[in-house]
Amino acid sequence: MKKGVFWLINGELLTFPFDGKYPEGTAKSGDTYNHQKLWEIIRPKGCKKFFDYYPRGRVDISNKGKAVIYMSVHIGEDHLTVIKSAFEISGDAVIRYDHSRHYMCYLDR
Repeated sequence: MKKGVFWLINGELLTFPFDGKYPEGTAKSGDTYNHQKLWEIIRPKGCKKFFDYYPRGRVDISNKGKAVIYMSVHIGEDHLTVIKSAFEISGDAVIRYDHSRHYMCYLDR
Protein backbone atom coordinates (compact mmCIF):
# COMPACT_ATOMS: atom_id res chain seq x y z
CA MET A 1 0.00 0.00 0.00
CA LYS A 2 1.33 3.43 -0.94
CA LYS A 3 0.50 7.01 -0.04
CA GLY A 4 0.27 9.62 -2.75
CA VAL A 5 -1.87 12.10 -4.66
CA PHE A 6 -4.03 12.10 -7.76
CA TRP A 7 -5.99 14.36 -10.10
CA LEU A 8 -8.98 13.70 -12.35
CA ILE A 9 -8.22 15.41 -15.67
CA ASN A 10 -10.76 15.17 -18.48
CA GLY A 11 -12.12 11.90 -17.11
CA GLU A 12 -8.69 10.26 -16.66
CA LEU A 13 -6.86 9.76 -13.38
CA LEU A 14 -3.31 11.05 -13.08
CA THR A 15 -1.86 9.18 -10.08
CA PHE A 16 1.40 9.64 -8.17
CA PRO A 17 2.09 7.04 -5.50
CA PHE A 18 4.79 8.28 -3.16
CA ASP A 19 8.01 6.49 -3.99
CA GLY A 20 10.58 9.28 -3.75
CA LYS A 21 10.67 9.65 -7.56
CA TYR A 22 9.86 13.38 -7.34
CA PRO A 23 11.67 14.72 -4.25
CA GLU A 24 10.79 18.30 -5.28
CA GLY A 25 7.11 17.46 -4.68
CA THR A 26 7.62 16.04 -1.20
CA ALA A 27 5.26 17.41 1.44
CA LYS A 28 6.42 19.01 4.65
CA SER A 29 5.85 15.71 6.48
CA GLY A 30 8.31 14.07 4.08
CA ASP A 31 6.26 10.93 3.51
CA THR A 32 3.85 11.94 0.74
CA TYR A 33 3.50 14.38 -2.10
CA ASN A 34 2.19 17.92 -1.93
CA HIS A 35 -0.28 18.65 -4.76
CA GLN A 36 0.98 22.16 -5.41
CA LYS A 37 4.69 21.32 -5.40
CA LEU A 38 4.27 18.17 -7.48
CA TRP A 39 2.05 19.89 -10.06
CA GLU A 40 4.91 22.19 -11.06
CA ILE A 41 6.91 19.09 -12.03
CA ILE A 42 4.29 16.80 -13.60
CA ARG A 43 1.78 19.25 -15.12
CA PRO A 44 0.57 17.78 -18.45
CA LYS A 45 2.34 19.24 -21.46
CA GLY A 46 0.65 22.42 -22.67
CA CYS A 47 -1.57 22.69 -19.57
CA LYS A 48 -1.70 26.22 -18.18
CA LYS A 49 -4.08 25.41 -15.31
CA PHE A 50 -3.10 25.71 -11.64
CA PHE A 51 -2.78 22.63 -9.41
CA ASP A 52 -6.20 23.25 -7.86
CA TYR A 53 -8.12 23.58 -11.11
CA TYR A 54 -8.92 19.87 -11.49
CA PRO A 55 -10.62 17.60 -8.93
CA ARG A 56 -7.96 15.91 -6.82
CA GLY A 57 -7.38 13.62 -3.90
CA ARG A 58 -4.86 11.85 -1.75
CA VAL A 59 -4.26 8.40 -0.32
CA ASP A 60 -3.07 8.17 3.25
CA ILE A 61 -2.57 5.27 5.61
CA SER A 62 -4.17 5.42 9.05
CA ASN A 63 -2.26 4.53 12.19
CA LYS A 64 -4.20 1.24 12.08
CA GLY A 65 -2.74 0.41 8.66
CA LYS A 66 -5.94 1.10 6.70
CA ALA A 67 -5.96 3.03 3.41
CA VAL A 68 -7.86 6.32 3.60
CA ILE A 69 -8.78 8.00 0.32
CA TYR A 70 -9.56 11.70 0.60
CA MET A 71 -10.98 13.21 -2.56
CA SER A 72 -13.05 15.88 -4.18
CA VAL A 73 -16.77 15.27 -4.30
CA HIS A 74 -16.42 15.47 -8.09
CA ILE A 75 -14.49 12.20 -8.31
CA GLY A 76 -16.94 9.34 -8.46
CA GLU A 77 -16.68 5.87 -7.01
CA ASP A 78 -16.29 4.56 -10.56
CA HIS A 79 -12.64 5.69 -10.27
CA LEU A 80 -11.92 3.72 -7.09
CA THR A 81 -10.69 0.63 -8.94
CA VAL A 82 -7.98 2.66 -10.69
CA ILE A 83 -7.06 4.51 -7.48
CA LYS A 84 -6.79 1.27 -5.51
CA SER A 85 -4.68 -0.35 -8.22
CA ALA A 86 -2.33 2.64 -8.60
CA PHE A 87 -1.71 2.83 -4.84
CA GLU A 88 -1.60 -0.95 -4.35
CA ILE A 89 -4.60 -1.03 -2.03
CA SER A 90 -6.05 -4.48 -1.56
CA GLY A 91 -9.34 -4.93 0.21
CA ASP A 92 -11.49 -2.15 1.57
CA ALA A 93 -10.42 1.46 2.00
CA VAL A 94 -12.03 4.29 3.92
CA ILE A 95 -13.43 6.82 1.42
CA ARG A 96 -13.68 10.42 2.60
CA TYR A 97 -15.27 12.88 0.23
CA ASP A 98 -13.78 16.17 1.28
CA HIS A 99 -16.16 19.13 1.01
CA SER A 100 -13.59 21.60 2.38
CA ARG A 101 -12.02 24.49 0.47
CA HIS A 102 -8.84 22.42 0.34
CA TYR A 103 -10.28 20.12 -2.34
CA MET A 104 -12.33 22.67 -4.28
CA CYS A 105 -11.77 22.81 -8.04
CA TYR A 106 -13.17 24.63 -11.07
CA LEU A 107 -16.46 22.74 -10.68
CA ASP A 108 -17.03 24.45 -7.32
CA ARG A 109 -16.43 28.00 -8.54
